[in-house]
Amino acid sequence: MAEPVSPLRLRFDGAALADNWHALDRMSGSAACGAAVKANGYGLGARDVTQRLIRAGCRDFFVATWAEATEIADLCEGRSLSVFHGVRREDMAIATAGVARPCLNSAEQVKRWREAAGGACDVMVDTGMNRLGLSVEQVGEGLLDGLRIDTLMSHLACADEPDNVLNDAQHAALASLAGQTGAVRMSLCNSAGIALGKKYHMDLTRPGISLYGGAQVSALAPHIRQVAFPEAQVIQRRLVGSGETVGYGSTFTAEQDTQVAILHLGYADGYLRSFSGRGGTNFGGAGCPVIGRVSMDLIAVSVDAAPEVREGDWLAIDYDLPKASAQSGLSQYELLTTLGRRYQRNWNE
Repeated sequence: MAEPVSPLRLRFDGAALADNWHALDRMSGSAACGAAVKANGYGLGARDVTQRLIRAGCRDFFVATWAEATEIADLCEGRSLSVFHGVRREDMAIATAGVARPCLNSAEQVKRWREAAGGACDVMVDTGMNRLGLSVEQVGEGLLDGLRIDTLMSHLACADEPDNVLNDAQHAALASLAGQTGAVRMSLCNSAGIALGKKYHMDLTRPGISLYGGAQVSALAPHIRQVAFPEAQVIQRRLVGSGETVGYGSTFTAEQDTQVAILHLGYADGYLRSFSGRGGTNFGGAGCPVIGRVSMDLIAVSVDAAPEVREGDWLAIDYDLPKASAQSGLSQYELLTTLGRRYQRNWNE
C-alpha cells in the first residue's frame, strides 16, 4: 500500500538552529552554553535537535523527564544530560542506572537519592519562583552535605523583564550559596537570562526557546533566526460573494467578492483558534490573511493578493515566533510545542 502524503509540511532549518546556539554561546561569554531539549526538543524532535546541537559543539543537555532522557541518552554519552524533574520513587531504577543526572528538587528527593547511594546529581534551588527547588535556607543548613553535586541551579522567573527587581534578588540568593555545597558549577540563565549580562551567566547557561527561533527580549532578536517553517496545501479555491460569510460563527463577512483558499490546517495541528482573523500566510511573497474562525482541520485565507493560487498549491504559514506570538496572543513556547503530528517533518541539511 502506498504511503499517504500529508497536506502539511514542517520544514526545519538545521543551520539556523546551529547558528542560534553559536550566538547564545558567544553571548554566554566564559560560561558553558547548554541546551534545553525537553518537550521533544520544543516540538522539533529531541533526537534531531540533539544531534545537530552536538555537531555545533554543545555538551550539556537538559530534559524534563526520564522518558525524555532515555530517548537521547545514547547521543549524550560522554556529555552531560540532566533531568529537571528529579526522582520520584518510580524513577529510581532508571535514575540509579546512570542514564542521566537527576536534578533534585525537594528534601524528599534528596533523602531518596542519598539512601540509594546515588552518584552525581544536580540540585535546583528556589530563589523566588516558588515552583521547584529547595529553599536557600535548607541548603545553608547542610541538607546537601555529602552529595556529589555537578550543577547547583535556579530558574529566573522574570528574565524577559530586564528591569524586574526579582532578577537581581534571585541572582543574589543563588550566588550566596557559592562554595557551600561542593558543586562543580552554578547555573541560573535561561534564554532571556543570557541577555541580562555577564553577572547572571555564572558557569553554565541553559537556553531553550531561543535555540528554536524565539526572542523574548529585544536584545536577543538580532541574533536569533527562525528555525521552524510550517506550510499547508490548498484543498479548495472558491469565490465568496460580497455579503457572504466564512466559517463557524460567521465571524467574517466579505465586503466585496473575495477569492478564498481553504487550507488543511487547524487547531488539531497546533494552529490554534487565537489565529482566527489574525494569522497570516503567504504565496510567493504575497500576503494571504486568515479570515474567519480557525477550525479543527481547516482555515480559510484570502488570496486576493495572490490570484494565481490554485488547488494543490502550498502556502507558507507566517510563523516567525515573536511576530506570531504578537498576532495570536500565544506564548512563543506554545507556538512550537503544540505543533501536531500530521506534518511531514523535514530538516533542510
